Amino acid sequence: MLTVDFSRFPLAPGDRVLDLGCGAGRHAFECYRRGAQVVALDRNGEEIREVAKWFAAMQEAGEAPAGATATAMEGDALALPFPDDSFDVVIISEVMEHIPDDKGVLAEMVRVLRPGGRIAVTVPRYGPEKVCWALSDAYHEVEGGHIRIYRADELLEKMREAGLRPYGTHHAHALHSPYWWLKCAFGVDKDGDQAPLPVRAYHKLLVWDIMKKPLATRVAERALNPVIGKSFVAYATKPHAPREDRA
Repeated sequence: MLTVDFSRFPLAPGDRVLDLGCGAGRHAFECYRRGAQVVALDRNGEEIREVAKWFAAMQEAGEAPAGATATAMEGDALALPFPDDSFDVVIISEVMEHIPDDKGVLAEMVRVLRPGGRIAVTVPRYGPEKVCWALSDAYHEVEGGHIRIYRADELLEKMREAGLRPYGTHHAHALHSPYWWLKCAFGVDKDGDQAPLPVRAYHKLLVWDIMKKPLATRVAERALNPVIGKSFVAYATKPHAPREDRA
């Protein structure tokens, strides 16, 4: 399930891509399939090992075109182990709401992004996220949980302050908002067979939608995204430095 819309954020074969806080690797895998030179980085070593296994399986299955590369590595978003201007593209999806020093993360992303490069940032949307916080303290008051809720204008302003130039936004995953509201209402710690019937039923709907991609739910989600989309997505570029006048 992709949050970044690659029709709005196109990749070229050979683009150097950093998926920062890659988690299970969904965006990194898609970039690899599109021919990019991908680095997937996360602080969770267990997830990184799983991502590395999937990269290897994709290569063996011929899912990535010639020239594409993929590396999974453990690392700290506040101290990226890369030189300045290392990447053409940086993606950070559903990560910044977890990190106290979000300005520090933005500064590091801008540092490793080349001038003219592009960045995609996704965070939980303000309205649906406020509902989750109101329904359940356990949803956010956990170690490594969400520590802030972004308003769209707040996130865009922080991106501008970091030296980025936003050029587009949208919302995604409207069908997932009711699921999380149900989870928060009935208990976020109740999963699988322990989850109440409404949560299990809605989860089956989401799995069916992801697997089958029926037209009806695609149309419904597009219509509902502006209203209850779970994620806010912002795209930006790193401007080229102005040329100094020569005598």
